[in-house]
Amino acid sequence: MDEQSIFDSTATPSQLSLIPYLFLSTYSLGTGSIDEVVIDALCAIRLHLDMEVAFVSEFSEGKRRFRYVNSSLENVPIAVGASDPLEESYCQRVVDGRLPQLIQDATKIPAALEIAATTALPVGAHLSIPLRLSNGQVYGTFCCFSTRPNLSLGDRDLSIMQLFADFTARQIGRELDSVQAHQAMTQRVTTVLESSAFTLVYQPIVRLADRKIIGFEALTRFWSRPIRGPHIWFAEAAEVGYSEQLEMAAIAKALEGLAVIPEDIYLSVNVSPDNILSGAVERVLQGKPLHRIVLEVTEHDPIPDYSNFGERLASLRDRGVRLAVDDAGAGYASFLHILQLNPDIIKLDISLIRDIDTDHTRRALTAALVGFAQETYSSIVAEGVETPSELTALQQLQVKTAQGYLLGYPLSLGEATALF
Repeated sequence: MDEQSIFDSTATPSQLSLIPYLFLSTYSLGTGSIDEVVIDALCAIRLHLDMEVAFVSEFSEGKRRFRYVNSSLENVPIAVGASDPLEESYCQRVVDGRLPQLIQDATKIPAALEIAATTALPVGAHLSIPLRLSNGQVYGTFCCFSTRPNLSLGDRDLSIMQLFADFTARQIGRELDSVQAHQAMTQRVTTVLESSAFTLVYQPIVRLADRKIIGFEALTRFWSRPIRGPHIWFAEAAEVGYSEQLEMAAIAKALEGLAVIPEDIYLSVNVSPDNILSGAVERVLQGKPLHRIVLEVTEHDPIPDYSNFGERLASLRDRGVRLAVDDAGAGYASFLHILQLNPDIIKLDISLIRDIDTDHTRRALTAALVGFAQETYSSIVAEGVETPSELTALQQLQVKTAQGYLLGYPLSLGEATALF
């Protein structure tokens, strides 16, 4: 007996009795969208109780709104999105105790006969359970009814209905929490954009042979609350659809430094593949000295189509822009980026540099990357250099360029230009 046979109209009574257990087993891992889960829950309970209509309602602004509906009737008497006055509904009267949660025959209950729908539909059997969220708030109700009475309904059926209602309330609660979190995230990001609540700092990239600064990496710092790392801000912006706006605003602000940084110093900015593919990066670089710009792509950003990505970059690289793969050594994706993109610069991740003076494995991997760079005419930049012994080990491995606190802290633009 498969899952489909349980949910179709040809299921036998013995199969129907298993529906609640099959349903809860199927969704125990939380698979499926909220819409799929709730509709399947309504279908399952409707079939199990042999009812004609099942629905989830939401109480809002004095109305009962039908959010989900499942029915076996050809002409369904209610529709998703429709609403009616809450006070005229079974739902409100069940919640406040004027009607029982289980009704075998509504025509035998005087309080039910006060509701026009009882005779207009008509309503025969009716079950309704309040949907309570984790904070105790009543969201609405989980209901099913038939136009005919059903005298076989009892406490066991009500208990199963309660089980499904509790399950549905949890799903709806998670969805509401997700929506609220998304709204809060959107508000945070738009506030940052509207108030430009970020600044750029510039960390020196140093040629080790003579300790000359040959470039700066532009790093974004946010002062808007909550105070978090820039990777969180950019990740949130991407999640709420503002990746391009925030990243381009940061890059545009970073590029202002080119006007005051010496001509022979390059500027490295972090970019996401999506914004390269969309053309946003090319647009923000218009009119800029492209030969002084390096685009850094991190391993944390997946590139689904390297061929398309390479084509979008080609015109920029032809005009002087250089490409760097960041975080090399941090994971598999960075090596794939290196192999597929033929970067001009390979930036060794801080996790590879840390304790490289004492860790033979890190030394061996770094040596391999240095050899690879020499064979492919790329250059190496070691990131996160913090101790003299790490620096000595890197020089022994023929690493010629590095950045890190030992060589220079991130600086304001004014502090960076004061170095020259």
